[in-house]
Amino acid sequence: MPAHHLDAPQAVLFDMDGTLIDTEPLWMAAEVALTSRFGVPWTAEDAAAIIGSAMTSAAAVLQGRGVDLPVPEIVEDLTAHVAAAVSDEVPWQPGARELLAAVRAAGIPTALVTSSYRTLAEPFVAAAGGFDAVVAGDDVRRAKPDPEPYLTAARLLGVDVERCVALEDSRSGSASAVASGARTVLVEGLQEVADRPGMSRVASLRDLTVEHLVRLAAGETLVVPPTR
Repeated sequence: MPAHHLDAPQAVLFDMDGTLIDTEPLWMAAEVALTSRFGVPWTAEDAAAIIGSAMTSAAAVLQGRGVDLPVPEIVEDLTAHVAAAVSDEVPWQPGARELLAAVRAAGIPTALVTSSYRTLAEPFVAAAGGFDAVVAGDDVRRAKPDPEPYLTAARLLGVDVERCVALEDSRSGSASAVASGARTVLVEGLQEVADRPGMSRVASLRDLTVEHLVRLAAGETLVVPPTR
């Protein structure tokens, strides 16, 4: 479907961690490795609670639990751990590559909007074949859940954020996208996310099509059932 279709999204704004790539287990492993060095207990529930948080916020939680390092060093340690794993092999989420290809084939601009820092985002952007705009966690003053990352992406693309579709998997990320005015789709992931007014839901990117994105941009709110 061509992008000049009257109701097509002006852009699709993709979150990275947990949405396009399955990095959450890698972040959890990095957190466990770091907390273990300081004898700090860290559970799967602890890890799930900070999914989608700004890197400095997540690092502050770890510091508060007893990781005796400055916040910037905690951020650097975690990012280096995950970047090394992703550089070995990109852990694509099911349906992510296919949806990204379909959106590009339709001529719809794309942006990557991530809380991760550029040191992690850039290798993924290269592996993914590039985006029309990239907003990383260290590119903004106010990270997710603030709307600044999504507003910044729309500004860089020169589009109306309210005519964009944003794909997210976390509480923090979906709050950011909804607050920006983007048509937001919650992709079910590791973190339980409550409904928000106007937010659509999908079990997997495998279940999302360009036609769904057109309907979302036109103002529909969708709950897309799994295709399998």
